[in-house]
Order: sequence, then C-alpha cells, then structure tokens
Amino acid sequence: MKKIRLKKKQKNNLTILLLLLSVLALIFAAYQGKEEAKQPEETFLQDQTTLDFIRTIGPTAQEIAAANDLYASVMIAQAVLESDSGQSTLSQAPNFNFFGIKGDYLGQSVSMPTLEDDGKGNMYQIDADFRSYGSQRESLQDYAQLLQKDIYRNVRRSYAHSYQEATTALTGTYATDTAYGEKLNHIIEAYGLTIYDRF
Repeated sequence: MKKIRLKKKQKNNLTILLLLLSVLALIFAAYQGKEEAKQPEETFLQDQTTLDFIRTIGPTAQEIAAANDLYASVMIAQAVLESDSGQSTLSQAPNFNFFGIKGDYLGQSVSMPTLEDDGKGNMYQIDADFRSYGSQRESLQDYAQLLQKDIYRNVRRSYAHSYQEATTALTGTYATDTAYGEKLNHIIEAYGLTIYDRF
C-alpha cells in the first residue's frame, strides 16, 4: 500500500510540476512576443552603418562644437542626414563633404546632382559645385566656421536654448527642405545624440 500511495503522490507532484512549467513557458512566450514586436521599430530607428558613422565623427564633432558655440548633436545629425551616414559619394574620400556645403574649399570643389525644395515641399534636381576637403576634421571644422555667419546666429548655443531651437533655425536657412528641422530632431532622438552636447 505504501508503494502505491508514493506513486500517486509522485504522479501528483509531477502533474503540478508540469503545469507550472507550462505556465512559465506561456509567460516566457508572451514576453518574447512583446520583445520581438519591438525589434522591427528599433531596427528602423537605428542601423549599424549610422551607429558606426556617429562613433567615427562623434568625438571630433563634440570637440569642434564646444569650441564654436554649437550643439554637437545638431552637427552630427546634419552629417548623418546630409551624407547618408557617410555613404554618399560626396561624403567619402577624397571629398569628405558631410554637410552638402556648396562652393569650394581652398579652391577645391566637385560637381554633383542634388535635390532642392522650392519652398512648398516640391523637390527638383540641379547640378551644383560642392566643397571638397582633405579630411573629416576639415569638413567638420569648415561647417562650424560656416555657422558663425550672422544668418546662422540663432543656431548657436548662445541664442538657441535647446537643440530643437537650433534645428528650427536651420530650416529655411541652411536647407530649403521645409521638414529639415523635424528630420534632424528625429535623428537626434533616435540615436541619443544629446550625449555629445555635454562638454
């Protein structure tokens, strides 16, 4: 009799254990489903190419921004947006033009097609001369010098009390794209670029 009772008790314990494991498996599966649902959004917001580009230019941008009364977060976001995270032809060697700055740099330029906004959200293509630099640092430094012009006064930290004010000031001055500031804000938020504004 003792042996039979023991077996029944063991069966009951085993049944309870299996039930507990099933409940835990269901909880784990539900948690995994939620995590997987988050994955595509995170992938959309951040990609490895952009992260690598930010890591490459971030420290130099932070240093140059601090010396020139600028938000490094805005500088980096512009570089990401204008250069397609360093993937555009214009942003690669030998040009290193991360910001789509037109004209020439120490007599060096390159002609490239570009899209312009007519001020009403309609895009059209033109060919333009863009500055060509010898290094990444020269590109970042020249950008900082460009933003010392009076037209960009409201982009500087002395006048813009937040990066959002700075990006608003760039819209319609630096770029004709009417959504320019919103695009920069999205990049700054998605990649946590405000960390570079801490001097």
